[in-house]
Amino acid sequence: MNTINGGVLYVVVAVPASIIIGYFIRKYIAEAKIQSAEQEARKIRETAEREAESKKRELILEAKESAHKIKEETDKENQKRRSELQKLENRLLHKEDSLDRRTETLERKEQSIRDKENYLNNQEKEIVNLKEKQLKTLEEIANFTQNEAKEFLFKKVEEELEHEFAKMIKEKEARVKEEADKKAREIISLAIQRCAADHVAETTISVVSLPNDEMKGRIIGREGRNIRTLESITGIDLIIDDTPEAVVISGFDPMRREIARIALEKLIVDGRIHPARIEEMVEKARKELDTHIREVGEQATFDAGVHGLHSELVKLLGRLKFRTSYGQNVLQHSLEVSYLAGIMAAELGADITLAKRGGLLHDIGKSIDHEVEGPHIKIGMDLARKYGESDKVIHTIGAHHGDIEFESIEAVLVSAADAISAARPGARRETLESYIKRLEELENIANTYNGVEKAYAIQAGREIRVIVESDKIDDSKSSKVARDLSKRIEESLDYPGQIKVVVIRETRSVDYAK
Repeated sequence: MNTINGGVLYVVVAVPASIIIGYFIRKYIAEAKIQSAEQEARKIRETAEREAESKKRELILEAKESAHKIKEETDKENQKRRSELQKLENRLLHKEDSLDRRTETLERKEQSIRDKENYLNNQEKEIVNLKEKQLKTLEEIANFTQNEAKEFLFKKVEEELEHEFAKMIKEKEARVKEEADKKAREIISLAIQRCAADHVAETTISVVSLPNDEMKGRIIGREGRNIRTLESITGIDLIIDDTPEAVVISGFDPMRREIARIALEKLIVDGRIHPARIEEMVEKARKELDTHIREVGEQATFDAGVHGLHSELVKLLGRLKFRTSYGQNVLQHSLEVSYLAGIMAAELGADITLAKRGGLLHDIGKSIDHEVEGPHIKIGMDLARKYGESDKVIHTIGAHHGDIEFESIEAVLVSAADAISAARPGARRETLESYIKRLEELENIANTYNGVEKAYAIQAGREIRVIVESDKIDDSKSSKVARDLSKRIEESLDYPGQIKVVVIRETRSVDYAK
């Protein structure tokens, strides 16, 4: 029991004592560490202060040295500038002295010039006085005043030179005219040589080859209905004779002949030849001919080197292939005129493009002169104006026959080229043109009758076929139309032999099985 109590007492007394002792020991150790750290900090601070002071002294020394160097360099630069300024000052002073000397020299020269001017003025006055005295003396001696003498001399010289000038002008005009004629002949001969043109060989027939002679019977048809249909629709004369494997298409209108030729060739290839098929093929041939006309016009513009034409003008150019003037193909003639005008324009330095364009279009009015009233020149000018051609081109068209005054050298060249193309040997034949005009007049007379649908002159003008509308003219009136037309032809036209008038009235009933 005592032992236990003694242990408890020991614990009660010893534990607090150890805690207190531990506290004081830790406090002592902490204070010792603090003092040591403070001492270390003081040492570090003192060391840093010493180093900063040393660095400060070094920077101050370096700054002083830099300032000293800058001051030395500045002093040197200032010394150099002062030296240069002194040199410039000396130079300016020298120039100033030189200018003063020059000024004095110029003043002396000016004074000398003024003295000379005064002397010359005095001399001039004396000369004028002497001249006036001499003129008065001369006037007294010659009994002429100065103005009268001038007028007399001028008149004398004018009379002498007038004859010389007239003689010189006459010689120059003769020489210029001779040289101009020579140059014109050279240019025209050169243009003709460079334009290779074929002689005209216009015909009024076309020949269609047949695969065999049996085809002739099929073309004629039962009781001749096929050949009559083809002739009435196309307005041509189909000649089927003993010529082996060939049929001749005769007619004065080239477009009608071409339509008939194309249609007949299509019928021969197709093999089905009857009136309805003939009408169908003729209509297709007309459309093909329209396409061909446009292609011919495009080829003509390409050959002539003329571009930018309106499409309608191109078509009208193509129609000229089927138009003749005094036997000369108008399209070929237009191309020749374009070539010739372009060549002559190149030789003379004129506008080649304008000359070629005007030459190609100069006869464009002939493409529709059978359809429109008026001369082909006016029609051509209206067409060119309608389809956007320039005023210069329109003028060349209007002036190519001299109907209006020439306003440009290109218009003169187109007119000359037109005359050259028409005047060359074999270019034109008067008889063919008059023959075609007679046939056209024959058709026009028939077309004036009311109820006439179509009229075609065939057999070289020895026969005219008139197709009338069946609902307007009956069989009895058909005979009257034939008789009246015969009398009018006798009164209006002059022709050799006789002209056969055939009036055709056809009725047709068409229905469709559905």
